[in-house]
Amino acid sequence: MSSLKNNINKTTEIDIAIIGGGSAGITLAASLNNVRAVVVEPRTPIERDCSWAFWADRVQQKKFKAATKGSWQQWRLIDHQTEILHCSEKYLYTSLRSADYLAQCESALAEGVDLIRAPAENIRANGLGGSFTAAGQDYKSAKIYDSRPPKIAEGGLKQHFLGWDIRTKAPINNPHIVTLMDFRVDQSRGLHFIYVLPFSDRRLLVESTMISASLEDKEWYRQAIHKWLKEQNIVIEEIVGEEMGIIPMQSVAPLDEDIAAIGAASGAARLSSGYAFSGIQSQISQLAAGISRGHYSVPPPISPLLNSMDKIFTGVLLAHPELGVSIMMRTAMALDADGFARFMLGSATFFDWVKVVLAMPKAPFLKQVLRL
Repeated sequence: MSSLKNNINKTTEIDIAIIGGGSAGITLAASLNNVRAVVVEPRTPIERDCSWAFWADRVQQKKFKAATKGSWQQWRLIDHQTEILHCSEKYLYTSLRSADYLAQCESALAEGVDLIRAPAENIRANGLGGSFTAAGQDYKSAKIYDSRPPKIAEGGLKQHFLGWDIRTKAPINNPHIVTLMDFRVDQSRGLHFIYVLPFSDRRLLVESTMISASLEDKEWYRQAIHKWLKEQNIVIEEIVGEEMGIIPMQSVAPLDEDIAAIGAASGAARLSSGYAFSGIQSQISQLAAGISRGHYSVPPPISPLLNSMDKIFTGVLLAHPELGVSIMMRTAMALDADGFARFMLGSATFFDWVKVVLAMPKAPFLKQVLRL
């Protein structure tokens, strides 16, 4: 039994408190040693289960193997004129089952690091730390990190989606290829594409994804999925589950400006793509290493230069949504598989950037640069 549970009705003093046990929060908690810490999260891993995707190198493929739901060497982007197919030996497009990853981290918490399955309430910041209540217990912490989801601006650019986990009546074609973006769908409301992860020849995750400032009704996404499946001659045997998500593609603000934010609330999601897992892992690895040396400041998950480049990209999408398909297809066409993976991960080389910049339509990007 945790020693923290012996202090009911007394204020428990700890070194580190982590508010929120999602990707960033539980990863940090599992990285701590030789401290008295708590991670406060009301929901179980199963209650928060969804798919997280990223491009994994060989080290990451091994590290996250236990939580990997599927991985693929090949991925494609399609519009009405072109299909671009990438194949990489170095990077596998990888889907993690978040419940497995979260449960794995929870089980790996070191002695002195406790999980509180309850919401944090009455949070009051005081310098780098503060106080709060959880499960009827008062806590005072020297340091507090907040990994709760950020505020999302009403009119800001967002990536929003609804997806189905389905079983099909018959085997599908090419289950070894991920469809990152199929743009052969309704483009009248913003940049819209279908995203498909084939976990087997009869088990798929199919998402209708929009990049726009306004959300759609659930039925709109569902109808888009139905239409795409019909056009591919894919017949559903069973809808196993449904998930929805909203990823900000503009600068975000944490729920509490007075508490050090980590993960998505600190800007870990790429503004141009929405991918966040790799950025979170890098940030938390650096933070945990710093904490072990007595340094508690949160490292930026994405470089200021990359954020500036992404803001130019999202600015063009907001001003010229009709260019979205062309921009995405030109990016994929300009790069080989490894370069595309690096670009999406935020680790593009100088030459990767040169290829992408040369492939872009110049006038709208130059106008956006002048607006910054």
